This record gives sequence, structure tokens and C-alpha cells, in this order.
Amino acid sequence: MRKKLVIFDLDGTLLDSIADIAFAANKVLEHHGFPTHSASECRMMVGNGIKKLMERAIPEDYRSDKFVDQMKNEFAAIYVDHSMVDTRPYAGIPELLQALRDKGIEVAVASNKFQAATSSIIAHYFPEIDFHAVLGHREGKPTKPDATIVFDILGNKFSRQETLYVGDTLVDIQTAQNAGIECVAVTWGFRPLSELTSGNPDHIVNSPEEILPFCCQD
Repeated sequence: MRKKLVIFDLDGTLLDSIADIAFAANKVLEHHGFPTHSASECRMMVGNGIKKLMERAIPEDYRSDKFVDQMKNEFAAIYVDHSMVDTRPYAGIPELLQALRDKGIEVAVASNKFQAATSSIIAHYFPEIDFHAVLGHREGKPTKPDATIVFDILGNKFSRQETLYVGDTLVDIQTAQNAGIECVAVTWGFRPLSELTSGNPDHIVNSPEEILPFCCQD
């Protein structure tokens, strides 16, 4: 079915942001005297929001809710000023977004990154793209793989059948499946192919240009 809307995950799908995420996380860890993590290690920690990221990053003995919340807030304070230093769009992503818009297909973002950072990063890296919606994690709302964020984007304007979801992690695949939406998993992001295949997405692609045909089939 021809699609009217494509919803994209942000980190690992539209943007290679792991260096800036790792920088902010390690600054917090250093401040508390905890071991730091490489960018490769951080790749396996992201995907469920910054609270879960910091919970995974700190030693197990310190993972109380109160302390993890403190670490989350410290991360956010650092990241907001260091979120656009080494982050870059993946090759072919700006062209894909523009091609979709040229065909009259709406695009949106559904991220577990906190809302303020999600909005500012999208505005910075894709200023010429008219997004239908840009949603990150909002206080009081569940994080992915809960499908609430997807349904908030769909509203009363789009049906599940005319929507495509694109992401790079098992969390994204589960989000699409929980929403009842066709899913494309991408291999250029933060997770290995083995994780993607374990989730049984509808499609797996190796480059952005492979996504366009799934949107234009009648």
C-alpha cells in the first residue's frame, strides 16, 4: 500500500550521534568517579531513553531510582550543550527525507531522546525539511517500545496501514509491531544485524535509498 507517512527513529537512524551521547555520559561518570565507556559500548546502552542509558552505564550497586534520576538530569544538562558537536546525518538521509517530501509523503520523528534535545537537533540538522511531527520522550509519557508516541503522531490524520516506521534497534521493531505498523530496520545504526533479525521486522535495508520503494508501492 502506498504510504502517506514515514516515522523515523532519530539516533542511529537519521543521525550518527553516538560520539556526543558517549561524551555526555562519560562526563557524568567521571564526575562520580565511575568507569567510563567507549562509544562502541555506549551503542549497546542507548535506545530506551537517557534514564535507562545511565542505569546501564553506572555500576550495578548504584542503580537506585533516585540516583539514576540524578544521573539522568546531569546527563541532560551536559548533553544539551554538546549534542551537535560530532553528530552527523547518515549518508543519504537528507536526500531520502527530501525525496519523500517531494512525493508528498509526510515524515515524522519518534525518539526516546528527551523532547527538548530531539526538537533542537532536528531543527539544526534538517532545517529545510517540513516534519509532520517531531516527538521525543515527554514527561508522563511511556518510552518506546510502548506505541503511544506513534499513535500521538498518527492522530486522526493517518491510518496504520498507510504508515511506515523506520528504526535501527529491537526497540524500534517492537514499537512498530506494538503499533501494528509496517517496519523497516536499518543496518547502519547502533545495533548488529543479529539483533535486527531476531525481531523479525518486515524489511531490513542497508542504505537509505532502499526505503523509498516501500513507500511508493500501490
